[in-house]
Amino acid sequence: MSQDDLAERVFVTRQAVSRWETSDTVPNTETLKLLSKLFDVSINTLLGSPRQLICQCCGMPLDDSTISKEPVGEFNEEYCKWCYNDGNFVYTSLEQLTDFLVEHMSNENWPPEQARAYFEENLPKLNHWK
Repeated sequence: MSQDDLAERVFVTRQAVSRWETSDTVPNTETLKLLSKLFDVSINTLLGSPRQLICQCCGMPLDDSTISKEPVGEFNEEYCKWCYNDGNFVYTSLEQLTDFLVEHMSNENWPPEQARAYFEENLPKLNHWK
């Protein structure tokens, strides 16, 4: 895609695109949203992944393939796609999520009792459960 093509798609000048490429400036917030949707990557990725994203429901590290999206297609960098889907939260209680995680993540090296204790200690620290 040329600078002219990109500029047209996000409603800026070709010179603005050139300045982004040379790191003279960065796009404004609204333009970042358009770029995020156009290239199907998070704003965090567009900005060079300045922070590690963590699902604020289950604690899973997030990348562009696991970040949830709003019904309009915008990334929601707070949640994974398994906890927040089509504008709705999948888990209605902390207990429901804990039960699911213990069932699917415990194993012979991490017994259910140990997994449950870990989740019961750490999940309430996430923003969704505060």
